Amino acid sequence: MKITFFLIPKSEVIYLPLHSTMRQALEKMEYHRYTAIPLIDDKGRYAGTITEGDLLWKMKNTPGLTFSGAEKITLSDIPRRMINTPVRIDAEMEDLISLAVVQNFVPVLDDSGIFIGIIRRREIIEYYAKTAAERAE
Repeated sequence: MKITFFLIPKSEVIYLPLHSTMRQALEKMEYHRYTAIPLIDDKGRYAGTITEGDLLWKMKNTPGLTFSGAEKITLSDIPRRMINTPVRIDAEMEDLISLAVVQNFVPVLDDSGIFIGIIRRREIIEYYAKTAAERAE
């Protein structure tokens, strides 16, 4: 099954430009209660995902860093420990199951590599649960 039915469009996704600050990421994650947020470059391409863990490791490894000091650190300067692998819009649901094991969401790109949205792990699990229930009938 094509993934387009499950796509949450970019207009409904919380994301940050790559040039955002660490403080902006912390505040957005706190407000939305997210543990990871996609990053977008100046051309609209997916540039990775920043996680709470990435921010915590940056704080731990930056002596003297305060919350107000986080305004001076851009997300492009924070090492990311996890790679959220994106898929193209023409992918099938079967392509997502292995990604859902390790990612909270799967970024989706158009044919030009532009970020167009995400598919959450929840939708992938629900799809497979429904498929399994239909097979059991």
